[in-house]
Amino acid sequence: MNYLPLFADLRHRPVLVVGGGEVATRKIELLHRAGAEVKVVAKALCEPLSMQQQTGKIAWIAQEFTPLQLDGVFLVIAATDDTELNAVVFDAANRHQLLVNVVDDQPKCSFIFPSLVDRSPLLVAISSGGQAPVLARMLREKLEALLPSSLGQMAQLAGSWRTRIKQRLQSITERRRFWERIFNGRFASLIATGQLAQAEQELQQQLEQPQSVQGEVALVGAGPGDAGLLTLRGLQLIQQADAVLYDHLVSSDVLELIRRDAERICVGKRASAHLLPQEEINQLLVTLAQQGKRVVRLKGGDPFMFGRGGEELQHVAQAGIPFQVVPGITAAAGATAYAGIPLTHRDYAQSVVFITGHCRPDGDVLDWSALAGGRQTLAIYMGTVKAAEISHQLITHGREATTPVAVISRGTRRDQQVLIGTLQTLEQLAQQAPTPALLVIGEVVNLHQHIAWFGEHTQTQMATVEHRPVVVNLS
Repeated sequence: MNYLPLFADLRHRPVLVVGGGEVATRKIELLHRAGAEVKVVAKALCEPLSMQQQTGKIAWIAQEFTPLQLDGVFLVIAATDDTELNAVVFDAANRHQLLVNVVDDQPKCSFIFPSLVDRSPLLVAISSGGQAPVLARMLREKLEALLPSSLGQMAQLAGSWRTRIKQRLQSITERRRFWERIFNGRFASLIATGQLAQAEQELQQQLEQPQSVQGEVALVGAGPGDAGLLTLRGLQLIQQADAVLYDHLVSSDVLELIRRDAERICVGKRASAHLLPQEEINQLLVTLAQQGKRVVRLKGGDPFMFGRGGEELQHVAQAGIPFQVVPGITAAAGATAYAGIPLTHRDYAQSVVFITGHCRPDGDVLDWSALAGGRQTLAIYMGTVKAAEISHQLITHGREATTPVAVISRGTRRDQQVLIGTLQTLEQLAQQAPTPALLVIGEVVNLHQHIAWFGEHTQTQMATVEHRPVVVNLS
């Protein structure tokens, strides 16, 4: 390796930066984060650096560089567009046996700035030795997605307990096993959810009862289908899970992101077709967590939007199992966005109503008069089976039969399909639509023909025969 990775303590140490432009500003911002005292040599300062000089954050010591300015300096950075001046700075720093970095000139660097994943005090540095900085940056972006933002707090709190742990656990092996158990257990989850006092209690409990292992449940929204819409927190949890219970609505692309050695359990959950009754799912969550496992309940869309997530967590809470919730992009938001249909628009709809078409038999009757009101969008989940009744009730209660409607099938996925028609043709549209499908009713549907963007669009003329729906394939 051409460069030895080091982490330098720059707190209250002087660093000389030659240059006063945009590139110098970026380097100085990084130096400030490390607590360095920054001295600048430049003919002129750009506006951000000028403001820092006025507030005393940097010292502008000269307009011209001389080797005498290197006395008492810890590091040197040359960040000018003058290659001759950069070379002079490099040679002078070498004669003073100082580490020097000439920006964008790797041969004139005795140290280089890596790409950083900052979870202070935890830092991950990535470098290609100046050979492929774009590749290093891409790797940093991937790690940013994988490493929870709470890692810094976890490391800080663990550091404050190191002395106590050393006093209690004498051998290095004991301490290593203790921290491995802590960082993979409930302690990490408590930090991630901002429960710092409880995290310290967990540390104390694990120190007193080192064999105690407690499982937990995470309710995670998988989004409408496109794996790119899964949240970073959701991704982190499914890659840490020991067991994942998932529904048919969770796409195969999302399932591919689950840790390879995790137990996968399909519990079904399509309308009127469940592999397991809801009561058995509730109990399975508890049973797995009581075995000390990290359990993820993975649901399509958002788990609290017609997903029975609340019912499942009630059962988990009653059993005394710790839990957390990660929201997901609900189908109405995701599928309509990918179909080019905004749920609200100041010219067409000032409100949106989310409805399920799959109610309990003993549930309350919908307020059709309110739903039939104009200038609002109706987004109906699981409504294809009852499309005829929905159409009839809305028209009967005053919604125009010519109100635009869309049936979006398999929203956000590669085989997404959008059927466009009117309220009076909704039943025929629903009969043609593959499932899962979302019904959208309202004038905002007309915007589909103007701002649809996802997939390959087939140009289709609006049907001239009354009651005939238009089919737009997005594959």
